[in-house]
Amino acid sequence: MLVALIVLTTLVPPGAPYRDARVLDVALVGVSAVCLIWRQVRPLTVIFATSAMLVLSSAIGFPPSFMQWPAWISLFTCYSLLGLRPRTLAALAAGSAVGGYILLDRSTAGPQELVWVTACFLAATVGGDTARTRRTAAEAALRRAAIEARERALDAERIVAQERRLLAGELHDALGHAVNVMVMQAGVARRVFDDNPQFAREALGHIETVGRGALDELDHMLQILHPVSDGADVLLADSATPDLTDLTDLAGQVRAAGRELELELNLGDIEVSARGARTLHRVVQEAVTNALRHTSSGPIRVGLSQEGTDVRLEIINDQRGHAAPATGRGLINMRERVLLEGGRFQAGPVDDSFRVLAVIPARADLP
Repeated sequence: MLVALIVLTTLVPPGAPYRDARVLDVALVGVSAVCLIWRQVRPLTVIFATSAMLVLSSAIGFPPSFMQWPAWISLFTCYSLLGLRPRTLAALAAGSAVGGYILLDRSTAGPQELVWVTACFLAATVGGDTARTRRTAAEAALRRAAIEARERALDAERIVAQERRLLAGELHDALGHAVNVMVMQAGVARRVFDDNPQFAREALGHIETVGRGALDELDHMLQILHPVSDGADVLLADSATPDLTDLTDLAGQVRAAGRELELELNLGDIEVSARGARTLHRVVQEAVTNALRHTSSGPIRVGLSQEGTDVRLEIINDQRGHAAPATGRGLINMRERVLLEGGRFQAGPVDDSFRVLAVIPARADLP
């Protein structure tokens, strides 16, 4: 633009009543055009400078035909970048330049010139404001897109974290219980091996059965974490999805380990979803495992019943002579499982016993 303005100023004669271009005129055009380099950084300063040079060129008798363009471009920049107050100052600067041009120009401004000036003023202000609006909208859209992308990333992280917690809970509850029962049965078999080899053989058989079940649980978990090669989703098979009827087998494993477990079940009156049944089974499994781990004697009582629209599960074991278990991964897993079902969970000492209480909604209509 600088080169074009200087060439036009030098080669195109202005005609009467203006004088021919001189070095000062070319310098004014050049400086006005060079000022546009800083129009993005200091737009107000540039509009004042280009407007002042437009008035000065009119005062020395140089036509405004070339000098006006830097001023209009500066005005456009102010309206595209600045707020209301700076834009008002820029409009005043441009208006003052127009007024100075009309007063000092050697030619009388007619209707055609006034229409041209008005059109240029409107083009600079309205066009700049439109550009500012579009840029603001584009920036807002980019910010919204960035916020949505962050929210999607956070949602994905939360889902992954929740899945990891659920899988960790499954491994802890299923394998932890199995290993604990195996250790107890192995200890019983070792102690009675000489005096009661038949009971020891039965205990070893229980260890084998529980161990195979634990391996099945682990295999199903690994299939979930690493699906088969054909890409099909791997779901827990029926054998890996415990329900309330499996509590009898669990009681048998505990009794084989030398501990008394009393079951009070009213399965015929209980209406609960498959997921709810799985939750209740895991709570019983973990609570019994804790009882076996933290106490060496005394009965363990498991009661399950439906009370209105809720299913109530209570596990109590004799705690006399033993410290109450600390809040660990097992109690946390049980609490999270029950809360995910929309239920209530309590665990703590009651008199001389330790009680685990879980209440979940009965949802027979859900899978």
